[in-house]
Amino acid sequence: MICRQPPLRGMEFFMEKTIAAVSTAFGKGGIAVIRISGEDAVGVADRMFRPASGKPVTEYESGRAVYGDIIKNGERIDDGICTIFRAPRSYTGEDTAEISCHGGILITSRVLEAAFECGAAQAGAGEFTRRAFTNGRLSLSQTEAVGLVIDAVTDEQLKIAASQRRGNLRKKCDELYESLKNVVTNIYAGIDFPDEDLTLMSDDEVKDRLETIHSELESLRGSYRAVRAASEGLRCVIAGKPNTGKSSLLNRLVGRDRAIVTDIAGTTRDTIEETVPVGKVLLRLCDTAGIRETEDKVEKIGVDRALDELSGAELVLAVFDASGNIDDDDRAILERLSGTDCVKIALINKTDAADADGIDECESCVMSSGAGFECAVRVSAKSGDGIDSLSARIEELYSGGRIDYDTAAVLVNARQNASVTKASECIARALERLRGGSESDTIGFELEEALCELGELDGRRVSEEIVDGIFHHFCVGK
Repeated sequence: MICRQPPLRGMEFFMEKTIAAVSTAFGKGGIAVIRISGEDAVGVADRMFRPASGKPVTEYESGRAVYGDIIKNGERIDDGICTIFRAPRSYTGEDTAEISCHGGILITSRVLEAAFECGAAQAGAGEFTRRAFTNGRLSLSQTEAVGLVIDAVTDEQLKIAASQRRGNLRKKCDELYESLKNVVTNIYAGIDFPDEDLTLMSDDEVKDRLETIHSELESLRGSYRAVRAASEGLRCVIAGKPNTGKSSLLNRLVGRDRAIVTDIAGTTRDTIEETVPVGKVLLRLCDTAGIRETEDKVEKIGVDRALDELSGAELVLAVFDASGNIDDDDRAILERLSGTDCVKIALINKTDAADADGIDECESCVMSSGAGFECAVRVSAKSGDGIDSLSARIEELYSGGRIDYDTAAVLVNARQNASVTKASECIARALERLRGGSESDTIGFELEEALCELGELDGRRVSEEIVDGIFHHFCVGK
């Protein structure tokens, strides 16, 4: 395991307690597991569990599971299994005992009460995993992966969580941290001991090393886009003037009639939201009111909301009617999109009702508008033609399908991405200073900042506030 920082403020007392909690779902089931962890965990188990062999729990070696009776106030309340894990080979890195009993609400409560009566205290939310992090059993990214596993609702999310749990990001972080630390050590050795006969890196060697680290960090940043698309979902806004087929497109993607579709312009007056998988990408779809100039007060509110949604979009599907001409309302939308910093795809819709020349003209006008579209896709929301091509293009843009989660290091949340982004920016500035002939100490300062960010990425250096934020969402017993 990698070396971790000393326990955070207040953690010394926190770690002295022996804690217990129900680690399985609380309710009716085949079994329930009460986990006990801390210096006196085996002692607590010994006082509440009587092995059928007659041999005390304290005499069993680590990793041994034994059958016996669970005792409360001197009386047998259930039979079950007691498993002992001695430090440091346990989930928490401390002595741990797990009592498996029958899975009923009442009996589970009684067994937990027995643990409290025998000296354990109630564990807090995520306290077992927090101890695992503090004791160096898990890196910060691996603790976050525990939460990802619990919250996963798709196979892709499970793959991402498994990558984190295997320590892929931790290994990459360690590699980059040590490489950068060597560069920093080299720079300051040259500053502090100029007269010593030291073997130091040349400026070209430092430059090559930093460029490699910077490239690796940028690759990690690129992974976040794909991972986020697969795990959290992308805010995707369907935009266009009235009657271009936006609601029909939403219904087609959702697979049911979610939005009302009529020939009357302005039918959709408010935003409609649905979350749907498109291949391996999760889209948080938002169908908006048709964008146009209007004197209708209610419709205008819908148009204003549509414009607001555009400003917060990560992906825009801009829908244009190939069966008609590009008009002032279309041009106003194109102009609006030109100032939007997100991925944009132009959908040339109603291809079933347009001739080839009209489709070509519509696409040419849209793509030459300067709105910054990644591509144009020809579709018919009514018939479904072209929807598969749209799905494939979205998958291609968000390249999660090309990531081998078994081996790849990826970023899975905004905290990780922020640390890598800041580290990358620091190294970029250091490279610029190096190329400009700046003093070594100014370069070293930037690289020290990058080291701090990498240290915070996976828990070498991390504030109590960050740790509290991570474990805030954990359940009791994990």
